[in-house]
Amino acid sequence: MKLFLILVTLITMSSQAQTTKMEPLVHVTGEGIIKVIPDQVDIKVRVESQGKDPSAVKAENDASIDAVIKFLRSQGLASKDVQTEYINLNKNYDYNTKTYNYNANQSLTVKLKDITRYESIMAGLLSSGINRIDGVNFKSSTMDAQKAEARIKAVINAKEKAQAYAGALGQSIGKAVQISEQGSSVPQPPMYKARMMSMEADGGGSETIAPGELSVIVRIAVSFELN
Repeated sequence: MKLFLILVTLITMSSQAQTTKMEPLVHVTGEGIIKVIPDQVDIKVRVESQGKDPSAVKAENDASIDAVIKFLRSQGLASKDVQTEYINLNKNYDYNTKTYNYNANQSLTVKLKDITRYESIMAGLLSSGINRIDGVNFKSSTMDAQKAEARIKAVINAKEKAQAYAGALGQSIGKAVQISEQGSSVPQPPMYKARMMSMEADGGGSETIAPGELSVIVRIAVSFELN
C-alpha cells in the first residue's frame, strides 16, 4: 500500500512538472537622474588642543567650543542645527622628550539651511576658535521631491529598455510583475577651491566653495512579461 502511494505521488508530481510552464520574463534595471542646485550645506569642524596637563588641555578645548557655539547662537542657528559629533582626550608618548602629551578634540557639525551664509559663518567659526575643517556636505531642501521624480524616471527608463530588448527579438512586453528599488545616491560635487583656512586673511569676502550641482540617482529593477 505504501509503495502504491509513493508511485501515485511521483506520477502526480511528474505530471504537474510537465504541465507547468516557465513564464517568459525580461528583467531590466532603470536609472533615473535628477540634477539639482544645492541650497544647504553641512560643515564639519573641529577644535584641537594640546598640552602637558590633561585638565588644562580639556579646559582650553571646552572654552574654545563654548565660544564657537555662542557665535553660532548669535547668528540665529537653532540648537538642532549644531551637533557634537565626538569628544576625545588622548594621552600620547613623545619618544624624543620622553614625556607624555595630551590631545583634546571636539567635533561639531553645523547645518546651514542657507548656503549663501557659508562665507560669513565659516569666517566666524575660524575667528571664534575652530582650527580644523573636516569637510562640507552639500544638500538640497527639496531632496525628497527630487528622489520621487528620479524614481519615476528610473521606471520609465526600465520600460524603455525592456521594449528595446523585446522589439529586437520581434516581441513585446506585457505588464510589470515585479519591481524593486536597487538604491539611491547623491554624489558630492568636487571642491574646486580649497582655500577655506585662508578666509581670515582674505577678510571672508572671497568665494571659497563651488557647490556646482547634485545628481540625485535612483536605480529600479523591473521584471516584465515577455510576449
